[in-house]
Amino acid sequence: MIIAIASGKGGTGKTTVAVNLALSLEHIQLIDCDVEEPNSNLFLNLELEKVEDVSIPFPVIDEERCTHCGKCSELCEYNALAVLPDRVMVFKELCHGCGLCQIACPQGAITEKNRVIGTIEKGKNDIEFLQGVLNIGEAMSTPLIKRLKEKIDARKNVILDVPPGVACPVIEAISGVDYCLLVTEPTPFGLYDLKLAMELCRGLGVRFGIIINRDGIGNKDTENFCNEQGIPILLRIPYDRKIAELYSEGIPFVKEMPEWGERFREVFERIQREK
Repeated sequence: MIIAIASGKGGTGKTTVAVNLALSLEHIQLIDCDVEEPNSNLFLNLELEKVEDVSIPFPVIDEERCTHCGKCSELCEYNALAVLPDRVMVFKELCHGCGLCQIACPQGAITEKNRVIGTIEKGKNDIEFLQGVLNIGEAMSTPLIKRLKEKIDARKNVILDVPPGVACPVIEAISGVDYCLLVTEPTPFGLYDLKLAMELCRGLGVRFGIIINRDGIGNKDTENFCNEQGIPILLRIPYDRKIAELYSEGIPFVKEMPEWGERFREVFERIQREK
């Protein structure tokens, strides 16, 4: 089973849930798909080794063959090519590597070259852990997330720590999973962003349930909304000083509060029963 841990906004406790859930189960693969700022390993403290570089292609122009007809620029949806009277400018950071410009060029003046956008790293103890690290300055995390997901071990239960929000990286991470746990907080901002994340899951055809983190800090609007919509609230994590202290020390709270391991296992078992 593949479970994504997502949220409509950052800072709700998504990584906290992903790590503690993973540590509560057996035969687990935890993949940190938040490649712009992966932080799951801050709580796992694993020795990581590089698995591979991840690259995407970009166009290279043969100016001797190019007639500057402009077809490549006209067809590029991402404005990665600008055709001038005497040369073609290529903006590599904007290129999505689709290859359309190469196909469309009537003179065969375009070839492709790969550029590295990030790396994949791994570590292991009780769980198998993978993370992607996007290179500084890179704008496109989706290809890196896609490559990470290609390393999913179908023999294990898989937890994906998804980027925050509802943009393209989130869509790539959530697509095709069996279930999505949406982590929210009981505040007006939390509820607003939760609704966006719910609509995304519905659009992708992914079943979902809610975990309310820092329960007790805000109001009951999130809980009332979920009850009205028939959306299952699978777990409430209280606004608890001990949990906060453990978090600040980089310690997953299931290690010091074993009763929470049982609660996370109950969430997992409930998701399995609903499959």
